[in-house]
Parts: sequence; structure tokens; C-alpha cells
Amino acid sequence: MSPAAPPYDAVLLLSFGGPEKPEDVLPFLQNVTRGRGIPDERLKEVGEHYYAFGGKSPINDQNRALLAALRTSFDEIGLDLPIYWGNRNWAPYLTDTMREMAADGIRRAVVIVTSAYPSYSGCRQYRENLEDAARAVPDAPRIDKLRHYANHPGFVASFVESTAEALSKLPEGSAIAYVTHSIPTAMNATSGPDGNGYVDWHDDVAASITAELERRTGQTRRTDLVYCSRSGPPQVPWLEPDVNDHLETLAAEGQPGVAVVPIGFVSDHMEVIYDLDTEAAKTAEKLGLPMARAATPGTDPKFVTMLRDLVVERAAAERGEQPERPCVGKLGPGWDDCRPDCCPPLRRPTPAKETA
Repeated sequence: MSPAAPPYDAVLLLSFGGPEKPEDVLPFLQNVTRGRGIPDERLKEVGEHYYAFGGKSPINDQNRALLAALRTSFDEIGLDLPIYWGNRNWAPYLTDTMREMAADGIRRAVVIVTSAYPSYSGCRQYRENLEDAARAVPDAPRIDKLRHYANHPGFVASFVESTAEALSKLPEGSAIAYVTHSIPTAMNATSGPDGNGYVDWHDDVAASITAELERRTGQTRRTDLVYCSRSGPPQVPWLEPDVNDHLETLAAEGQPGVAVVPIGFVSDHMEVIYDLDTEAAKTAEKLGLPMARAATPGTDPKFVTMLRDLVVERAAAERGEQPERPCVGKLGPGWDDCRPDCCPPLRRPTPAKETA
């Protein structure tokens, strides 16, 4: 029997976006930083990360692969929903995708965001993007967001396997460094409905992965949550330690090696292939510290099945049913609907003064 899809008549995959060729890089970075007053000279420096890989971010191809995997997974269980794709910062732009959905007669959809944790930049900003696009598109569909899924068994299990694989390439007793994107400490302080949600969720996911690895092997090891991709002015506090500084600490302590596990990312996009596979790998090599990087979920069947199941779960909940809500760890399942005051932006625009 096919799973019920109502009240939804479509699924939307919503992601960050990235440049597809060198001439896209500066306009893309201008989109990302619009309103922050960052000069083009600084953006060109950041752009070198992209130019080092041919001026193309891997994220769009990874989303195309995820779309294909989702389509196959939906078809396997007869989940007859079209899947659309829109981005925050590059083509296909979310507003254009919303216009396409409206033209196709889509009235209500559920959105999969390629960000698994609560924070302003990882959740509320995407919801604001959806609201802005809906205001710009006549007859735009209503769109509901899936719950945060970082502590879903499908997400955690994918990292358990990839971490075990990374550790198998390292000396016995090697440490684990769980890595995520740094954010301002003030943003973490207001993340989630009760604050500190960004760090709390990452700590909980890291603990769940560690516990399963210890259950399998009977071995304990050093584990830490560390950060990458810090940006912004140096006087603004961001979450620390940086992964490179942490590698120096591990080397100084005489750790035999380290598995770098990017639990903050769903696929191997620029922050992973540059900050970890390039910069952190160079740091580890300089220090003589053996390092192996665990894979992100990407199109791992466990992750794809999880996303499909979350669509079915949310549809059932919207029909007034009581579906199972799988999760691991101590925090419980994520919430379907965010509170109005959840994850506020750090700065709100000042209203323009009226002029005579």
C-alpha cells in the first residue's frame, strides 16, 4: 500500500546554492553577504577558495544527486509527489522555483532544508527566505518545514559508519574531532526555543555517535566538538576552537591520530573540501598527525530514506495522526513548527525615517 501524501502535493529541496563557474563566484559571494558592507576586495580573497577548485562549488551537483536519489526512494514506496529544488543564493533561485510551483498548480508542499540544526542561519533565515519568496509570487503554495533531523537515526547512523571507516585508517586509539560551521556566540545563545540549541544539538549528536562506536568496539577515545569556516570581524566572538588550532593541541598531547567528522554538514560542499580536506589536512601533515576525514551523508541510502520518511511523517501529523518520531540522544525529536521568537537574527534592520 502506498503511503498517503495529503495534504501535500509536492516536496521542495531548499539549499544554500553555489557558483557553477569562475565568473559566478563574485556575484554569488555578493548575494551571500548582501547588506553586510563587505568590500569586493575581501570577497575576492574568499573567492580564491572557489577558484582553487575551478570556480565551481560542489554543492549544486550534490543537490542534483540528492534529488535523483530522493526520486528513486519515493518511487520505491509509491510516494507520488513531484520534487522541486530552489536555492537561497544561486540558481535555481527559490523565488523562481516558487513561481514554477505556482504555475504547476502546487497548493501545499513540505520543504527539506539541507541544514540539520537549529540556528538563525541554519533555520530561521531559510524560513524568512520562504516567506519573502511567497510574498513575491502570486498564488504561492503554502510550505511547511520538516523538523530538525540531526538526531534522527538515519543521520546519526550514516556518521557512525563513516566515522568507523575513518578510524579504521588510523592508528589505534586515535581521537575524534567532530566539526561544524562556526557561528557567532551570540547567535548560538539564541538558537532554538530556549537558547544554546546549536551547540546542544551538536553535542548530543556527537555523543550518540561516540556511544555507538564505543558499544561496537569497547574502546573509549578523546572526542571534541570543534569549528571551521569562521568569518566576520575579529572583535566579534565566534564559537571555538578552530579545527586547525585543535589539531595543534592534539599533536602537542601526543595523540596517535584524529578522525575529522563533519557532523554539521549533509554533503561535501566547499567548507568540507576546502576547510577540512585542504586546510586542516595541510595542518595535520605539517604536525605529523595522521588524519582521516569521515564522509558526510550525501546520498547514503540511510540518509535518503530518512528524508523520505520525514516527509511521510509530517504529512501524517498534518492529517491529525500521531506518527512515530524516531530520534536518538537526550534532546527528543525536533519540533514541526518554530516559535515566533525562535532563533532571532543578531541585528534587525532599522526602519527608514520618514522625510518631509
